[in-house]
Amino acid sequence: KKKTVSFSTMPNDRKINSTGACISVMLEGCELKKVRSNSRMYSRFFVLDADMRCVRWEPSKKDSEKAKIEIKSVKEVRVGKKTPVLRSNGLSDQFPDECAFSIIYGDNYESLDLVASSADMVSAWVMGLRYLVSYGKHTPEAPGTGHPSLRTSWISSVFDLADLEKSGRIPVPRAVQLIKALNPGMKTSTIELKFKELQKANECPGTEVACDLFVEVYCELCTRPEIFFLLVQFSSNKEYLGLKDLLMFLEVEQGMEGVTEEKCLEIVGKYEPSKEGREKGYLAIDGFTRYLLSADCSIFDPQHRKVCQDMAQPLSHYYISSAHSACLLEDNFWGRSDINGYISALGLGCRSIELVLWDGPEGEPVVYTSPSAASCVPFRTVVGLIDQHAFTASAYPLILCLVVRCSAAQQRLAAQCLRKILGEKLYLEPPNPAASYLPSPEQLKGRILIKGKKLPPGCEDSEGEVSDEEEGWELARRLGQDREAPEGGGPRRMRLSRELSDLVSLCQAVPFQDFESSRRGQRYWEMCSFSEVEAGRFTNECPAELVSYNKRFLSRVYPSPMRIDASNMNPQDFWKCGCQMVAMNYQTPGLMMDLNAGWFRQNGACGYVLRPAIMREEVSYFSANAKDSLPGVPAQLLHLKVISGQNLPKPKGSGAKGEVVEPYVCAEIHGIPADCAEHRTKTALQSGDNPVFDESLEFQINLPELAVLRFVVLDDDYIGDEFIAQYTIPFECLQPGYRHVPLQSLTGEPLPHATLFVHVAITDRRGGGKGHRRGLAGRRGRRVREYTSTKATGIKAIDEVFRTATQPLREATDLRENVQNALVSFKELCGLTPAANMKQCILTVATWLLHSDSAPSVTLNLAEQYPSMEAQGPIPDLLRKVLTAYETMIQTSRTLIESADAVYGKLMQAQQAGMDFHKELHRIETKEGLRGRKLQKALESFAWNITVLKGQADLLKHAKAEALDNLWQIHNAGQSCGIGRNGSASPETSRLRATLEPIPE
Repeated sequence: KKKTVSFSTMPNDRKINSTGACISVMLEGCELKKVRSNSRMYSRFFVLDADMRCVRWEPSKKDSEKAKIEIKSVKEVRVGKKTPVLRSNGLSDQFPDECAFSIIYGDNYESLDLVASSADMVSAWVMGLRYLVSYGKHTPEAPGTGHPSLRTSWISSVFDLADLEKSGRIPVPRAVQLIKALNPGMKTSTIELKFKELQKANECPGTEVACDLFVEVYCELCTRPEIFFLLVQFSSNKEYLGLKDLLMFLEVEQGMEGVTEEKCLEIVGKYEPSKEGREKGYLAIDGFTRYLLSADCSIFDPQHRKVCQDMAQPLSHYYISSAHSACLLEDNFWGRSDINGYISALGLGCRSIELVLWDGPEGEPVVYTSPSAASCVPFRTVVGLIDQHAFTASAYPLILCLVVRCSAAQQRLAAQCLRKILGEKLYLEPPNPAASYLPSPEQLKGRILIKGKKLPPGCEDSEGEVSDEEEGWELARRLGQDREAPEGGGPRRMRLSRELSDLVSLCQAVPFQDFESSRRGQRYWEMCSFSEVEAGRFTNECPAELVSYNKRFLSRVYPSPMRIDASNMNPQDFWKCGCQMVAMNYQTPGLMMDLNAGWFRQNGACGYVLRPAIMREEVSYFSANAKDSLPGVPAQLLHLKVISGQNLPKPKGSGAKGEVVEPYVCAEIHGIPADCAEHRTKTALQSGDNPVFDESLEFQINLPELAVLRFVVLDDDYIGDEFIAQYTIPFECLQPGYRHVPLQSLTGEPLPHATLFVHVAITDRRGGGKGHRRGLAGRRGRRVREYTSTKATGIKAIDEVFRTATQPLREATDLRENVQNALVSFKELCGLTPAANMKQCILTVATWLLHSDSAPSVTLNLAEQYPSMEAQGPIPDLLRKVLTAYETMIQTSRTLIESADAVYGKLMQAQQAGMDFHKELHRIETKEGLRGRKLQKALESFAWNITVLKGQADLLKHAKAEALDNLWQIHNAGQSCGIGRNGSASPETSRLRATLEPIPE
């Protein structure tokens, strides 16, 4: 009788949470699409034989004995489009990556390429096949038979402890609480429903449950299929991870270095719930799930949980976390004053706070926040609070931005108050006129700087007149305290007391005239404040000048007075031009505040983040509005797989039907305009609190140091409010591998047990143009190699110097790209993505060889610094291609390693020769008669050339370090997987670890 199956997704009630369940699916069989090399697809019914030795399909033109694959002949099972047939251009967009898989089998390494109806079905077949293959010739036990597993024994022991009466049964409420305690975040109603469902199915209703039912309910509810799939992928016996399995997972998938079996034993001891597992060094599914959910496996790089950047740079080289109207809790004009806003902002690491001083009714200055506020806050109280909380979250300097709206008499009281309360914390030393830059955050640790107006040097009176700040006039008008603008339309003037003036040292507020005046006359301790509108005009019309200005001087951007609802501007609009202090309304949640809070979470949340090197170097070319990669900055590809969500709450204030949400995930990149992008997953329909998305997204990042990744979970089936949760993280803080994203509410509060499960991989972008969404295969031969070149300045002597770098620039590009192309070819032939590391490649080849009776003899000669892969006797075509690709990769790596230093030297020599002209540049320009647009073009070209030379030299240095690291991985993998020989001689290459070292200026 011929079987027919509808081509639809797996029923929702069918949960693949054990190898037994996978094999059951295979024994029943299902329809899969078989892909031929001519890119045509045919629907066939695939089934596992009852003796579990063969996979068969029908209908087929072959006789039934040929339309099958023996399990013992299977070399490898690949998930996704990992073979030439599935990667072919004709098919790449017809089905998602998650629905494809391939079986590599036979002595000739043939591939059977298949497409399933859903990612769940792929998981079932891949897990089942890998389980069967791992047992080799031994027939595994049929599902549901055999001795109790490590997990079943543990769950039974938990039940026994709860069985206080020792009757072999416990009350349902106690069983529900027990499962809830083991899985915090799971709803009580979900557990109760499952007990009722299984009691009914097993025909054993009642108020008590036996041990076997308890175990069944626990396994049904608490097994996450996606984590079980991962465990099966790395487990030697498909039941748990041994120490070697765990070590392999941590090194290969999580990108951890220097992992030892002792470290793995420590992880098992910390997370494995069963006593037997802890004693034997086994991590079963529950312990593995706990580990993946733990802080030890966070998506946020633990290195950034403490201060890890160079804090000895000038203050102007950092972004500084800044607050505007910090004590407001609502909007600007209808809000209420509450000093807790200051405590909150300082607790979040804010390092710049605005204080607007007004005349108080008691003869003492006050801080008002709105004309309708029921009360005002005495200035003395605010200063006392700042003194108490200034350095609780960060030891680095705090800047108090004083906007003075009070009389000279009350200014004197304010100055006395600051001196008396803050004492030694106040930084009062006059600036050093011989210096060119501000002191560093390290030098100013524990100090409070006052930003404000200063009396002119010639004024010797107790008070004098200075230009007024533009900031705060909207509020003054509403308070009825607006000062009339002087006749002739000049800037407003105000009276300033000497006592308050004397408190200002390194942050003297001056009005901005234009960039040329600042370049010629502004001193490093003087700083300008820009309104959001004015700063926005500069970022659009003259971004390069603003970047250059911010290399030496601090700039502060404050919100437009039109934002009466206390909404926030986008800080990225100003960070991209180097503006250090973008004042945010901390009391207003939303996207903009998420970006600010997420950004300053890095570097130990100390409120200071080092700006990208390209924005700090004295001579560098940087266009904030660039539409593609930047000279000298390696663009990167972020491969993001959004796998599943856990314990997602309903949107607040939503009138969504029932308790079920239908969520989808938006992944957003915020950064320079070339990087800004957004991709969303499909909606998970009727998925309960734990939706599965299983979708891959890809982003190109041209300036990684300024990029921020934001996850937003939204509800598609909403009435009123669609927002469920969000999490924002700087790109530089992402950890690779399988990670859980700890979701937060709209206001940034952690949502207990609500997470997204994702996989993160980061690779270098290959070649020019945008990164391709669907992998990087198949275009190498057609792409003309693009070379970065220098630009003519129009000054003969300088152009001749830069011309000497033309050949070294080509050589550097060739060295890097040849290795990159060879690496991608080798990885593709191994059935891996460009994100895979070298260790994975060697282990994959070793796996093929170990899963075969008639395996050809292939060995790695580890006695050589550049290990050769040698074959004895005849080898199949695929393996020959792999060996050829490996040889090409080794040879191009060798050429790179041996040539890099000489080419690097030539590039740096040309760069240094160019820099020697820098100090004389203006004299040479005058001599050459360059003016206006020609002068501007010459300066831009000079900066471009310096940036390109340094950038390309750094890229080459980085490529050499990576090539050496690959050799280390080959030696390491060769020794651990058994195909290495002569391995006693350790490689001469030393292991290069990636650390956040200070960047030399």
